[in-house]
Amino acid sequence: MSRAPALRRVPRRLVATAVAACALTVTAVAPQAVAEDSRPYTETYRPQFHFSPAKDWLNDPNGLVWYQGEYHLFYQYNPSGSTWGNMSWGHAVSKDLVRWQELPLAIPHDDREMVFSGSAVVDRNNTTGFGTRTNPAMVAVYTSHYKDSGKQAQSLAYSTDRGRTWTKYAGNPVLDIGSKEFRDPKVQWYAPTKSWLMTVSLSTERKVRFYSSKDLKTWTHLSDFGPQGAVGGVWECPDLFPLPVDGDPQRTKWALVVNINPGGIAGGSAAQYFVGDFDGTKFTPDDDGSYTPPAGVVMQDFEGADYGTWQTTGTAFGSGPIPAPAPDPSGTNGFEGKGLVDSLRGGDSETGTLTSAPFTVNAPYLNFKIGGGRHPYVPGSVMGDFPAPAGEVLADFEQDSYGSWTTTGTAFGTSPAHGTLPGQNPVSGHTGTSLVNTFLNGDATTGTLTSPEFTITAKHLNLLVGGGNHPSGADAPTAVRLIVDGKTVRSATGADSESLNWVSWDLGDLAGRTARIEVVDQNTGGWGHILLDQVMLSDTPARPRSTETTVNLLIDGKVVHSATGADSGTLDWASFDLRAHQGKQATIQIVDMNTAGWGHVMADHFVAADQSARSNLQRADWVDYGKDYYAAVSWEDSPDGKRRMIGWMNNWQYGNNTPTSPWRGAQSIPREMALRTVNGRIRLTQQPVSTVASLHGPLTSVRSTRIAAGSMPLAAGRADGKALDIRATFTLSDAKRFGFKVRTGQGQETVIGYDRETQELYVDRTRSGAVDFHRDFPGIQRAPLTAKNGKVELRILVDWSSVEVFGGQGEAVITDQIFPSPDSDGIQLFAEGGSARLDSANVWQMRSYRS
Repeated sequence: MSRAPALRRVPRRLVATAVAACALTVTAVAPQAVAEDSRPYTETYRPQFHFSPAKDWLNDPNGLVWYQGEYHLFYQYNPSGSTWGNMSWGHAVSKDLVRWQELPLAIPHDDREMVFSGSAVVDRNNTTGFGTRTNPAMVAVYTSHYKDSGKQAQSLAYSTDRGRTWTKYAGNPVLDIGSKEFRDPKVQWYAPTKSWLMTVSLSTERKVRFYSSKDLKTWTHLSDFGPQGAVGGVWECPDLFPLPVDGDPQRTKWALVVNINPGGIAGGSAAQYFVGDFDGTKFTPDDDGSYTPPAGVVMQDFEGADYGTWQTTGTAFGSGPIPAPAPDPSGTNGFEGKGLVDSLRGGDSETGTLTSAPFTVNAPYLNFKIGGGRHPYVPGSVMGDFPAPAGEVLADFEQDSYGSWTTTGTAFGTSPAHGTLPGQNPVSGHTGTSLVNTFLNGDATTGTLTSPEFTITAKHLNLLVGGGNHPSGADAPTAVRLIVDGKTVRSATGADSESLNWVSWDLGDLAGRTARIEVVDQNTGGWGHILLDQVMLSDTPARPRSTETTVNLLIDGKVVHSATGADSGTLDWASFDLRAHQGKQATIQIVDMNTAGWGHVMADHFVAADQSARSNLQRADWVDYGKDYYAAVSWEDSPDGKRRMIGWMNNWQYGNNTPTSPWRGAQSIPREMALRTVNGRIRLTQQPVSTVASLHGPLTSVRSTRIAAGSMPLAAGRADGKALDIRATFTLSDAKRFGFKVRTGQGQETVIGYDRETQELYVDRTRSGAVDFHRDFPGIQRAPLTAKNGKVELRILVDWSSVEVFGGQGEAVITDQIFPSPDSDGIQLFAEGGSARLDSANVWQMRSYRS
């Protein structure tokens, strides 16, 4: 695929780039210079046993096929930079799935199209006529993204020299349904019908479509699957394959993997799967997706003509519920009954609140349905447009020029902007009529704007900031910086929003110092601009304005629980745990304080219950529960018949911002897939490919160790390292949580643990090193894992910038990037709330596959 667009119920911000169309001809792709194999590959965060390109941007794995002793790994690649763009197919090969050779660019973009994701097959029967039976062609089936129209269609390219050079088929595209959201074909030979089978995404419809062909050129529609499971984002990069259940070849099921962005279990990008049957035409899942929430006392179902005892402020919620389905062209679903709350009335421009009468908390859980925008509650924010604290205005940008502020580049023009610029969604939140706005010619311009020097004479610097979320430390920032003695001492960035909001810097340690402000726009990708207004020195900090679209639970006037939508018109179950608030007076408040894209909230059916309701996310099956495993697809034609899968080790939430150079992006370790019965259900499980062991270095073994509450070095430090393969077994004891801390040192640690009370595997990377390059990066990821016979088994792969954790039989997997300092190479055992027991641990130092 390309970078997936976000779904919106309102027109999204569009930046059009005019590209001249050209006639398509049969084009032989010439070999290019091989990547510099002489590079040391010792950059701070360079993966040592995961594939990454020598330089530039990488995302989705593509075209996975085995042919003539080589596993081929194609991938989405930008040959011209380290952020997404110019999508082409890069290429690497391996004989063992761990040692990779990077080859020249395979299929480049051109003036007419970008080469989006797809698959590759070996046409052994020469159904296309591109090769011969003695020298069959390798055929790539990819998505053409046409630059002039944005349309997506399926096309072919072929190679008769083991994928080293490629020719685009003169008859492209071979499958075109006139859609801009039709991509990522996975093609395989389906032996029962002696035909090719294509699995492809109708992305914004959250559907997978199946086609059949005899020659890869003419395709017949078979059936559709979906929407089902997690639907909070677009569906991309599907894969379909059969596997024996519990190793029994007489009992075969099919796994359908569907990648989703955003809306993953950990936020942003993720891969979900369905288990079922495929009859050559239709996929039928074992689970039909139906769900009955826990019974309880209905507190409000919004079935009346008005809100009853609930009170409104503002105009967003009108005088009563909206009849379902709501009058919206994109459709609303997931509601209960005939009415619901929906603040999308005259568009997203209205704000307000809807608040219940006070009630006494007497049930363990409050279950309800929520949809609409993903704009969470921010502690400390205030509702309404409160005036800024008094102070000295350094710049309000109301003049016809920047005055004594100086510019470089072209992003800032010659003067402040008068509000919204052409092609931009409405800008809001600024004061007066003018502001700094670098959305000139779209996001294509770059530059800086620098203030004259000033003396810090107040406790705080308050400023209104909006635009892209590309922090100061990113490769291509959109940020406002405070510079003292030539160093950046404070910085702020936008929130991927055209609404400016207050930022306040505490200057208490800088009193009397000389400083200057530098506004930087170095980003030309999505949201590659910065907004700034009303820069003020003040002794009082400005408080950010609320931009939430939430359902909040208030006790004593304070928000104790909050939930937000998923940028989706689908309402889904959410639940507040009220066990700590029994007997207290509470109110429910539905809030819409947002006027930007998806600036509305939907809610329905509030129920006090003894058990929590489970959302679609919680009920879905996930290939990986981490933040960094996406676009997962599998190899075809493996000589031993095993199914092996790989994913892009990144997340679209922050993929363009990770602090690596001169490359950005890596692939996960290839994994061997299986279907196993776990706790009575058939689950897709995975383990690292066995050939990982060929990179093992020195071994440290530990046996029968009691772990007291706290942390302790493993093997007295002998197991420390930056690249490790860890296999461990723990016995449950009285500790609430236990496990490993890896890449420790200098106050840094990545915690890999098991929570006995919640029965979850988890990874905590909040202190894993560089975590401040994007707001969505720090966090804790969790995966359900049941101990077996009182024991927990873990397999952990630690590389210079990643951890991959496999729990149990591989039914619980968490993949996360980390960016620790090179000197943070310790490994510790820990226990919390009691003691734990490590039965055994084997820790291998891992060698680089390039050594």
